[in-house]
Amino acid sequence: MSAPNHQALFEHSPWVEQRADARASSGDRHADLMAVVAEATDEERLALIRAHPELAGKTAIDRTLTDASAAEQASAGLDRLTPEEFARFNDLNAAYRTRFRFPFIICVRLTDKAGILAAMERRLANDRDTEIATAIAEIGKITALRLKDMQ
Repeated sequence: MSAPNHQALFEHSPWVEQRADARASSGDRHADLMAVVAEATDEERLALIRAHPELAGKTAIDRTLTDASAAEQASAGLDRLTPEEFARFNDLNAAYRTRFRFPFIICVRLTDKAGILAAMERRLANDRDTEIATAIAEIGKITALRLKDMQ
């Protein structure tokens, strides 16, 4: 598999697919990939989480999002925010990053702007371990949809 496909499934983290490719397949690509993530070290999982962009953040403005992330954020309307919405996302992103030391992750294709903002506010009350587990679960949802798109 070529590098662009690796990048499309996991943000800037081709090691996940590389490890899955190096082992026997179970016949369920998504399960194989998520098993690699589950077996990764805590540091590797944090690096995977941190490889994701902030929602409606600087990378959306300066156009450095991956194609997959740009399309996903656009699907939730994050490319068409009012100044007030942009300020709210910016404030919540900053609060979340300060609290957890990684970006907020949610499968934006399964929600909308209001749902994302509500989840950001709600999840700020979680502890760090809960948020790490939630972020990995959301990465799993993102990956499942990206795999489906590739079929």
